[in-house]
Amino acid sequence: MESIKKDTTVSELMDKIKDGKYILFFSATWCPDCAFIKPEMANIESEYSEYTFLAVDRDENMDLAIELDVFGIPSFIAYENGKETGRLVNKNRKTKAEVEEFISSIPA
Repeated sequence: MESIKKDTTVSELMDKIKDGKYILFFSATWCPDCAFIKPEMANIESEYSEYTFLAVDRDENMDLAIELDVFGIPSFIAYENGKETGRLVNKNRKTKAEVEEFISSIPA
């Protein structure tokens, strides 16, 4: 999974994701709920290969998280051609099944 660089702006992010399907995975190194889902991310990525997954360290990209209304982690936001198509954003622990259900529910 590619990581978004530190202090990425919304305009830089939107330029990067303007073409194709993306899932942003917001997390932080200190977050136990993020550590819970992180081992499953490789499996999730392989199951949903039509998406490019981008890791966003919330602490390194606080302004980006605030501008995208990400106030809880781990969180996921889906984009297609630069437009948001779905979000699973809250402070609760997420299971692999919950993340898969979210991705499967994104309109095609």
